[in-house]
Amino acid sequence: MKLFYIFGIIVSILYVTESFLFFSSGDRLNEYNVDKSQVSVSGISSGGAMATQMHVIFSKLFMGVGIIAGTPFACSAGNAALAVTVCMGTPSAILPSALELTASTWATLGNIDPTSNMANDRVYIFNGRADSVVNPGIGHITEAFYEHYVTDNSNIKTVFNINAEHCMPTSNYGSQCDQQSKPTDYLSNCNYSAAYDLLNHIYGGNLKRPTSNTQQNGQLLKFGQDEFFYISTPATSSMDNVGYIYVPSGCVDKSKQCKMHVAFHGCEMGQIFFHYSSTIGDKYVRHGGYNEVGELNDIIILYPQAIKEILYPVNPHGCWDWWGYTTVAFATHLGNQPVALKRMIDRVIGA
Repeated sequence: MKLFYIFGIIVSILYVTESFLFFSSGDRLNEYNVDKSQVSVSGISSGGAMATQMHVIFSKLFMGVGIIAGTPFACSAGNAALAVTVCMGTPSAILPSALELTASTWATLGNIDPTSNMANDRVYIFNGRADSVVNPGIGHITEAFYEHYVTDNSNIKTVFNINAEHCMPTSNYGSQCDQQSKPTDYLSNCNYSAAYDLLNHIYGGNLKRPTSNTQQNGQLLKFGQDEFFYISTPATSSMDNVGYIYVPSGCVDKSKQCKMHVAFHGCEMGQIFFHYSSTIGDKYVRHGGYNEVGELNDIIILYPQAIKEILYPVNPHGCWDWWGYTTVAFATHLGNQPVALKRMIDRVIGA
């Protein structure tokens, strides 16, 4: 009993400490001059799962999606064990038709936007051949899912031929492409920029390609995520108090209409990997390759941030919620994270 009491005191102290350490929430997220028909989303690993999740839930909002080493929509069925064993490792056990039935049923019930919104969307799917975390065959399941909804299959681009480990592939930053990439925060130098390739595909194939001399001359800003949780707090949904946004120099004064892209980090890739210890800061935000593409092509990049939680909700690796650790409604209009994320996007685009 005494030990339990002491443990309770320690936990209380940690929460109080956390409130002081992470109270600073950054500036207020601003509205910009954004073409509302040119909003897209992508992510790596759990961020890839969240990207397809957000795309399907809010298909009226997004016109394109990029999925890097991610998993198919609604694959986990809200079960963590199924997520880890089947959705990440056993593509032969996943039926695309079952995922399609889920999406179509939820759309009929009004839990997600009508799936017809995806008919003309552009989809990019990347799975590295050397990926030891997510079975490379999972990408084919995601492809089959989108083929059911996208009218012109040439709008779906797949990249399955690069010998990459589980990582965000970059053109010049990180570990060796086919080697374990965790020591460099899952950023790997593959002499290939997934950020450019997916954005170029999503936005029609004519984007300016960054070079080694391209500078991030825009504004990289921290903003408070707190205000987008009207009832709960970010921590109760395993999200950070702060997020990032990169505003290209051509979009800062709001005189020019720009595009917008949302980029989700993967597990262990948020700015604060674990309260009270490890942090990767803005490595993913600065070195993932998105900002240079955004700078040259007037694309605002929003970087929401998740955190690791070990008490509640249980999210030990700082992943986005694609298996229901926040609520059973995690992959619907009512999901804790999707609701807050949609509010952030609406603020930026002035919806």
